[in-house]
Amino acid sequence: MAQLNVNNTLRTVEAESDTPLLWVIREQLGLTGTKYGCGMALCGSCTVHIDGVATRSCSRPLSSVDATAKVVTIEGLSADGSHPVQKAWAALDVPQCGFCQSGMIMAAAALLREKPQPTDADIDAAMTNICRCGSYNRVRAAIHAVASGKLAGAGLQIQHADGSRT
Repeated sequence: MAQLNVNNTLRTVEAESDTPLLWVIREQLGLTGTKYGCGMALCGSCTVHIDGVATRSCSRPLSSVDATAKVVTIEGLSADGSHPVQKAWAALDVPQCGFCQSGMIMAAAALLREKPQPTDADIDAAMTNICRCGSYNRVRAAIHAVASGKLAGAGLQIQHADGSRT
């Protein structure tokens, strides 16, 4: 048996030491907002925070997470969707299919905690999550909206091939 501090609750779980943290979170704790995508820590759908650091949970064995470490899932970021990143995602209609978005939100929240005013280069470096729908421009706009504190009226500017913007 192992103990995990998940979303500020100490939980006892029973799993083999090499069981990926993702499966413990989803199957034993019932927190299904953290998604399985690739299983190789490439896509980022499984991103959680461990002590504030965005971490791919599909490749982290349970044994590598100390009982004193604080694990935060998308459910623990904000139960009611009031986290600024969640608000920005909704305001700017970031998700399309939505599958990758919990991981994207967790990565963006960690970025903004570390760098409250990220540059485009900072966003590119931190947001390595894969989105099949290609919502990257909206992700960037949402992160900038949170950083600027100007969520109301924040909009996505799209430059078309003819040079016009909408």
